[in-house]
Amino acid sequence: MYQRKKRRPVAEINVVPYIDVMLVLLIIFMATAPLITHGVKVDLPQMQESDLVETKDAPPIIASIDAEGRYFVSVGTDPEAPMDAVEVAAVIKLKLQQNPDTPVMIKGSGHVSYQEVLLLMDFLKNAGVPSVGLMTKSFEES
Repeated sequence: MYQRKKRRPVAEINVVPYIDVMLVLLIIFMATAPLITHGVKVDLPQMQESDLVETKDAPPIIASIDAEGRYFVSVGTDPEAPMDAVEVAAVIKLKLQQNPDTPVMIKGSGHVSYQEVLLLMDFLKNAGVPSVGLMTKSFEES
């Protein structure tokens, strides 16, 4: 007569399905990671180096926002005339076409909303400004 062997239960964990799931997740994260990074590149000025921006040839273009949310540009026909954000971007784009190495800085009032600064940065990015610096005031000036 035929005798059956008793099988012992296997105490090992089958990890192959877990490896498959991890590889799929890895591929998904690798494919979506470059799509997540977006925004405006900002070079923040360092306070330890110097109080002034050192440039070789041209002074920086300064786009300012006052407490009422009006925009100004340090170059152009009338630097004291308020403009809207589209005009600011157009003036800066024209100046950068003449001299592409000119740095662009944003000087905002402490009372202006953060949204206004982001709006100006977005207009400058769309105008082709490669990087934007944010002007700060040192503690000694306060």
